[in-house]
Amino acid sequence: MPQFCANLSMMYNEVGFLDRFAEAAADGFGAVEFLFPYEHPAAILRQRLDSNGLRQVLFNAPPGDWAAGERGIACLPGRQTEFREGIHRALDYAHALDCRMVHVMAGIAPAGSHWMTLGAIYAANLAWAAEQAVAAGVRLLIEPINHRDMPGYLLHTLGQGAAIVQAIGVERLALQFDIYHCQVTEGDITKRMETYFPLIGHMQLADVPGRHEPGSGEIGWDYVLRRIDALGYSGFVGCEYRPAGETRAGLAWRQRYAERA
Repeated sequence: MPQFCANLSMMYNEVGFLDRFAEAAADGFGAVEFLFPYEHPAAILRQRLDSNGLRQVLFNAPPGDWAAGERGIACLPGRQTEFREGIHRALDYAHALDCRMVHVMAGIAPAGSHWMTLGAIYAANLAWAAEQAVAAGVRLLIEPINHRDMPGYLLHTLGQGAAIVQAIGVERLALQFDIYHCQVTEGDITKRMETYFPLIGHMQLADVPGRHEPGSGEIGWDYVLRRIDALGYSGFVGCEYRPAGETRAGLAWRQRYAERA
């Protein structure tokens, strides 16, 4: 069985964000990820990690104005200065939290824009950001996101992501392979996992169609989890799902699949 980390933005919403660290630790998680840390001082987050024996695996760079619907600014014209400031801020948090991976969201393509123009801005921003990250001991990640959940998101196929990673260099940039997004957009999960495995830096899971815990939908998790092990993946798999009910009650899937494995 792969090793799992709890996504504190999705899970344990029964309690406030800062209390979710203890909840995850109580349920046997040794590591966590979340979307954004920036509402809380890094020292407070580090204290929650340390006091609960947790490792910070991943978080996202600043996404622009999330409340207004922005989902990253890496591809957006005229936002390069803001993008660079956001990367510096993310790397400061990564250092404080001893986090070695940061996900950079591409952004939603503006109406009437051309993919090649946005792609050039995106690639240039990522190349610059990757150099800053390498110097800080951090690896940047990019994640294809499906257009059902996030219409217009620039990066939505693994092929697109792989081309960018290969152009910039896998030692600087890696794919975030989200099983949920892959199934919704392209399907053929395990073959795509095998194809892009050398470029994968982190994995995440949720079932389809509801984005709930494994076993709640259409994905054959027995086989998928066995293939992750067979490929020799040694990183964490982030539980980036919305619990169908109470978070703790829904965690029975871990034991169920462990027993089958």
